[in-house]
Amino acid sequence: MSDIPAELKYTKEHEWLQLLDDGTARIGITDYAQQSLGDVTFVELPNVGDTFAKGETFGVVESVKAASDLYMPIAGEIVAVNEDLADAPERLNDTPYEDGWIIQVKLEDPNEVEDLLDAGAYGEIAG
Repeated sequence: MSDIPAELKYTKEHEWLQLLDDGTARIGITDYAQQSLGDVTFVELPNVGDTFAKGETFGVVESVKAASDLYMPIAGEIVAVNEDLADAPERLNDTPYEDGWIIQVKLEDPNEVEDLLDAGAYGEIAG
């Protein structure tokens, strides 16, 4: 069974979003997603300053099983990327909700967060 922290928001595409105190949001892939991918071998990251619309592809995760696109849960500007993933992509497998975060985003419209799934609704998808 996958780990699904109650305080996070989720997409049907298996990304998670954590609102931070400074009004930005951290984004990564869920425990279910990393288990489905298997051992992560590479993460293609966007650049700080890039902007993406909700649902747009912002990167790629490659694993021993497959490559999978990463989709923006909300529209926004990239304010930080987890550079540590370049040297240690396995962090997505080891701690997907902590050291395995992928990007930090300045939200274009904070109301979009309300459209995301809560832990209970995501749990019905990810089991």
